[in-house]
Amino acid sequence: MSDAHETTGSGPAPEPIRFFGTTWVKHDGGYALRRAGVAAGALALAAAGALVLRLAYEGLAIAKVGGLVNGLVVIAFAVCNALAFRKTWEGFLRHPAPAADASAERSMYSIRMIGFIGVLLAYFFRCFVEAPGERLHRSEYEEARARHERRRTTRTGNPAARAPKGRRKHP
Repeated sequence: MSDAHETTGSGPAPEPIRFFGTTWVKHDGGYALRRAGVAAGALALAAAGALVLRLAYEGLAIAKVGGLVNGLVVIAFAVCNALAFRKTWEGFLRHPAPAADASAERSMYSIRMIGFIGVLLAYFFRCFVEAPGERLHRSEYEEARARHERRRTTRTGNPAARAPKGRRKHP
């Protein structure tokens, strides 16, 4: 089964979204089931991740590293999850600013890895509204289609086939 939609003529093609392909354009091809599946999968993975973090915290308690270290670990994971959630949510709504180069994204990579539960929860909550990133992709796609239509409608035939301005035929 192909997720690609046929476009009329030579217009722009929609960009696929992870887990959804191009079903977000017309909300077909199992779009609702995919949203439910992504939401359920993200929540299940977040719960599994929370269990793993709980086991790691219990390992620290068994090792008796002290209250300060335990507190720092909890605070570090809480901050990383909050930052990862916010950055992931913002990524669904807009692209990073051009001033934010690749090094800034690379520096956020480790925070997103530590705060993976925040990333998964952002996917989970976004699936209640739309496919994650659909609004951004839809606005870009509609803008590209509008630009394409403006370019097509401003052209009125083959300019080489037109008669010169001085020699117009009168009926």
